[in-house]
Amino acid sequence: MSKYDVIVLGSGPGGYVTAIRASQLGFKTAVVEKESLGGVCLNWGCIPTKALLKSAQVFEYLKHAEDYGLKVKDAEHDFDAVVKRSRGVADGMSNGVKFLMKKNKIDVIEGFGKVKPGKKIDVDGTEYSADHIIIATGARSRELPSLPQDGKKVIGYRKAMTLEQQPKKMIVVGSGAIGVEFAYFYNSMGTEVTIVEYMPKIVPVEDDEVSKQLERSFKKSGIKIMTSAEVTSVDTSGKGVKATVKTKKGEEILEADIVLSAVGIKSNIENIGLEDVGIVTDRDKIIVNDYYQTNIPGYYAIGDVTPGQALAHVASAEGILCVEKIAGHHVEALDYGNIPGCTYCSPEIASVGLTEAQAKEQGLDIKIGKFPFSASGKASAGGNKDGFVKVIFDAKYGEWLGCHMIGAGVTDMIAEAVLGRKLETTGHEVLKAVHPHPTMSEAVMEAVADAYDEVIHL
Repeated sequence: MSKYDVIVLGSGPGGYVTAIRASQLGFKTAVVEKESLGGVCLNWGCIPTKALLKSAQVFEYLKHAEDYGLKVKDAEHDFDAVVKRSRGVADGMSNGVKFLMKKNKIDVIEGFGKVKPGKKIDVDGTEYSADHIIIATGARSRELPSLPQDGKKVIGYRKAMTLEQQPKKMIVVGSGAIGVEFAYFYNSMGTEVTIVEYMPKIVPVEDDEVSKQLERSFKKSGIKIMTSAEVTSVDTSGKGVKATVKTKKGEEILEADIVLSAVGIKSNIENIGLEDVGIVTDRDKIIVNDYYQTNIPGYYAIGDVTPGQALAHVASAEGILCVEKIAGHHVEALDYGNIPGCTYCSPEIASVGLTEAQAKEQGLDIKIGKFPFSASGKASAGGNKDGFVKVIFDAKYGEWLGCHMIGAGVTDMIAEAVLGRKLETTGHEVLKAVHPHPTMSEAVMEAVADAYDEVIHL
């Protein structure tokens, strides 16, 4: 039986990052993977979807070339080539993880792994043991009873990335990050898209003003939006699919070629031996402490299988913290209140901390500042004036409570707010930090200035 210090079950952005950090700390490390190194994120999620979205963005630019004083005649898209490019990007990233495994002397064990009592993992009949076993098996598309996926007419995000033919009409059920990103992509490619959202607003976890702005931008692009609506059944017996949608006004039947179910995720905790070991779960999640230890010594869990936010960067941070604790380092528990969320549709969305509604619910006395990109020189020059930056501060102590952005490239800007909040930066300190001109990032400083009645360009 092969013996390791650390075995990681799953090689997504939680698993492979954990394995690399474990190896750096001197642990003999192995990672178990049933499919492709990099997991869903690199192969079917974060990375290839961004490749699809980039193609959509470039196509949008071509269609609006005259806005920039350029002439492009009869711009066309090749749907197959767009999908092929996305798969090529994913393959390149997965090969990059293979290189990192070799570089860090990490053994890659291919196959389906199950944890067993006695700090062991069975991989397709072969047993391996380790002092520390870290479960990082991730999640998959969640299925609703009213919306069973057949992989043809009712699909999940994975199939949405590799459709053989572009649908003429698509219904997207759910308007979280996955839903709105695919809605933007297919709409840009020329598909007629309808979003059906159960909650009263799209991107329901975002600040209300951000949701309203995205709805305006999407409707301007031709996307139909139905909120406070629920798909109660689907009929796939005909050529396309008929979805019965329940709204406040009554029932409505929508017809489309494809229904994309984007109603969240389901943790991959079945059939991996948790019950055999006695590892406690609750509501589809493995219960862990602040350092990702389960109730059974020697077994840990990170990423989408635990109760924290189901985000790639959260899984990576959890894994690093987990193995550093195992190594005896002094580590602080992760601050889940300072995790940035990013959505890569157009306009992009990025946020961290409390929304305005959450701050008010907590009874906080707040200062709010907002700077629209319509007043930004860089946004005007780039032709991307939709959106704004909104900041929320505690009026008494100056604490940066929240930051919410919607606009071009804001996912690359949110880290300023994350770092500022980590360092307990006050609004006045942000104001006195000189921001470069002309940039989109100036809008952060200007929004803070607005909160403190010092705004210059409004």
